Amino acid sequence: MSRISGNPTLTTEHIYGLTLRVARWREGAGGTPLLFLNGIGADIAAAAPLLAQIHGREVWTLDMPGVGASPDALLPYGAPTMAAVVMEIADRFGQKQIDLAGFSWGGAMAQQIAIQFPGRVRRLVLMATTPTVTAPGIGWAALLDDDMLASGMKLPTATPLGLAYQTMAMAGWTSAAMLPHLKAIPVLILMGERDGVVPACHGQAIADLVDGAVLEVVPGSHLFPFTHAADISVRISAFLDSPDAAQAAA
Repeated sequence: MSRISGNPTLTTEHIYGLTLRVARWREGAGGTPLLFLNGIGADIAAAAPLLAQIHGREVWTLDMPGVGASPDALLPYGAPTMAAVVMEIADRFGQKQIDLAGFSWGGAMAQQIAIQFPGRVRRLVLMATTPTVTAPGIGWAALLDDDMLASGMKLPTATPLGLAYQTMAMAGWTSAAMLPHLKAIPVLILMGERDGVVPACHGQAIADLVDGAVLEVVPGSHLFPFTHAADISVRISAFLDSPDAAQAAA
C-alpha cells in the first residue's frame, strides 16, 4: 500500500455487516473534529493531500464499501443507512459533535447526515455537490476533468460493485425538501468555476434553500479540493474557526 500524506492513523471498523477502513489525522487534537466524505470511487489516499493540510483539529475520513481498502458490501445500501454507519463510527471515536465536509457524492451524503442527525453537526462544508442527484453515476465525468488530467490523479479506486452500490445509494436522492431545516447550522458551499460535472448553479440551488449559507465559486474544475488543496484547506479552516453565526450577530 502506498504511503498516505500526513501519516494518519489507519483502523478497520466493522459496523452493520460492513468492513470499513478509516483514517484519522491528528488523533485526539482539541476542538471539534472534522469528518470528510469523498467523491464516488475515491479513496483515503486521494483525499489525504487536502486533509493533511487542515490543522488544529482531528480530521478523519473513510473508504466507502468497495473503495480503496474497504471490501465490497454484501448487499446494496441506502443513503440513510450509510449516514447511520458513519455516525456510529463517530460514536466509537467519542465524537458527539462534528464538523462535516463532503465533496461531490460525499457532499450529498454530508447533507443526508446533517438532515438525519442535525444536533450532531456543528458546521457543514459542501464542495462540488448538488441538492438533487437526478442522473445515476454522478461523478463519473471526473474521469475527464481537466484538473485531474493535468494533475495526473487517478480516480476512481473502486471495484465495479463498489461503484454500482455507491451510485445506487444516491440515485434519485434529493435533500431539497429538508435543506431549509438546516438554518441552525452554518453552511459553506464551494463550487469550481470550471466544473463541468456539477456546475456552480447546483451550489446556488443549495444556497437558495439554506438561510445564511455562504456560496463561493473558486478556481478550478470538479476536483478543485484536491488540485487546489492548499487554498481550499485554508478556506475550510477559516470557516471552521470563525465565530458562530449567533455570536457574530450578537
